Parts: sequence; C-alpha cells; structure tokens
Amino acid sequence: MTQLKGFQRKYLRELAHSLKPVVSIGQKGITDAVIRTIDEALDTHELIKLKLLAFKEKDQKKEIIERIEVENKCEVAGTIGHTAILFRQHQDPEKRKITLP
Repeated sequence: MTQLKGFQRKYLRELAHSLKPVVSIGQKGITDAVIRTIDEALDTHELIKLKLLAFKEKDQKKEIIERIEVENKCEVAGTIGHTAILFRQHQDPEKRKITLP
C-alpha cells in the first residue's frame, strides 16, 4: 500500500465522521486478540475507528497506533482525542468499498 496523501486522509476522515468505534483498547493494551479483531474489521469495512480507553499520554497512544499500523499493514487517516481512524484497502479490487480520490 502506498502512503496516503493529505487530501486522501481528509477524505477518509470525512467518511469516518459518522462511524462508531469498532474496537476498544483497554488496560491490557494490544493483545493477539485485539490485533486479530482489527485485522478482521479492516478486511470487512476497510475504514474503522479505534478507541484507546486506558491511555491518556500522547506518547503511549502514538506508540500503540504505530504498532497497530505495522502489524495490520494499515494506515492512520487521523486521530482525534482517544480515537484513531484506520484504513486498509481491500486486496481484491472487486471487493473494495472505498475508492480513494
């Protein structure tokens, strides 16, 4: 997947505005189950919101989001407070729901 450009990130943030968080990360942090759940959600929806409940420090949130990006091969379209917007385009062009501008 190529790096998202600024206008593409903005477009994805607009699409995600009405979405509810699909995955919440609590005190236990990132577990294998959380990684699997995020992977399945990205396969299904392509664009999801992720809620970081137990992490108040900016550095902690950044570290967790970067790890999720690497392990799930996705990109962060944006973060707002304790919520991150993740995007990964479906590998099969026929199953893609979102077309990037």
